[in-house]
Amino acid sequence: MAKGLLIVFTGNGKGKTTAALGMAMRAAGHGLKVCFIQFIKGGWHYGELDAVKWFEGLIDFHVMGKGFTWKSDNIEEDVLLAREAWDFACGIIASGVYHTVVLDEFTYLLHYQMLALDACLDFLNARPTGQHIVVTGRHAPERLLALADLVTDMQAIKHPLASGVKAQKGIEF
Repeated sequence: MAKGLLIVFTGNGKGKTTAALGMAMRAAGHGLKVCFIQFIKGGWHYGELDAVKWFEGLIDFHVMGKGFTWKSDNIEEDVLLAREAWDFACGIIASGVYHTVVLDEFTYLLHYQMLALDACLDFLNARPTGQHIVVTGRHAPERLLALADLVTDMQAIKHPLASGVKAQKGIEF
């Protein structure tokens, strides 16, 4: 029986976006359409921006943010961009065109109350039948976790940043 799943990758460890990218590639490998929406990323050039070109026509990729929120000098603008990005995502989800929709770093918009949690959860719960939604980011609200069909909590055991190794191309971005 096929069921559209709500999947959440959360936690303080590395690999949330990477796991979502893997799911996007897996779906595209079966010829299924994917929309990948990044809500916060936008300050750096990430490798996935180039790699997704290999999946043209199967994976649509949208970078909606302007950088990481905790580095923001204009939170009001960030809230406006977050709301515009969510409106865009709602249109994508409601269209029913996509087998899988990834809402990358979406949990931050909920955690920092840039969007109304109840309205977002209601919308995700009412998505088209059979459509999969993948949500990534730290600080996933408990109510999102309760609604989800699959939750993976990425935990950091050891990370090279702790020993002074800076982010590296092909690993962190």
